[in-house]
Amino acid sequence: MASAHKSEIKIDIELDENRIPEKLKWTAKDGGVENQDTKAMLLSVWDNKSKESLRIDLWTKDMPVDEMKIFFHQTLVAMSDTFYRATQDEKMSATMKDFCDYFAEKLDLEQK
Repeated sequence: MASAHKSEIKIDIELDENRIPEKLKWTAKDGGVENQDTKAMLLSVWDNKSKESLRIDLWTKDMPVDEMKIFFHQTLVAMSDTFYRATQDEKMSATMKDFCDYFAEKLDLEQK
């Protein structure tokens, strides 16, 4: 029996002497990304045994605060889209989008 296709996502983290991220690079060859620089990442995984999410949140010490605000806003918008695709819950998805609009308004983010 042939094995299923496997895909790998790799994250390389370069730390300073205080273990603060200085550089982040990621690779997802199936997605056409190889050793690409990034300034921040949020990774969540579901532990089905303990019924809880586990996460790794990293950003480099030179990540600008204004870009972090945009990053969070875009992440929240993407999460509301993903929530809808996963649950088809239109009402809660709309509520989440309303919060994203509120978030952007309070931070004076330009919405695209």
